[in-house]
Amino acid sequence: MKYLVLIAFLAILASLGTALYFMLRQGTKGNKMALALGMRVGISILLFVCILAAWKFGYIHPTGIAAGQ
Repeated sequence: MKYLVLIAFLAILASLGTALYFMLRQGTKGNKMALALGMRVGISILLFVCILAAWKFGYIHPTGIAAGQ
């Protein structure tokens, strides 16, 4: 699970860097920049859903103060 999260974070950063590159090269009128930012949002949502599913199925467990104490 740790590796999946790490790969997702790296993909998010790579997509953000790609969008920055296209913004600097083409300005805000570039379609590639919007596509890269859309991909970043999609990867972020997918990561969030995967973390929630892993918690629901018991692959990861919350830490900290237990509820009701």
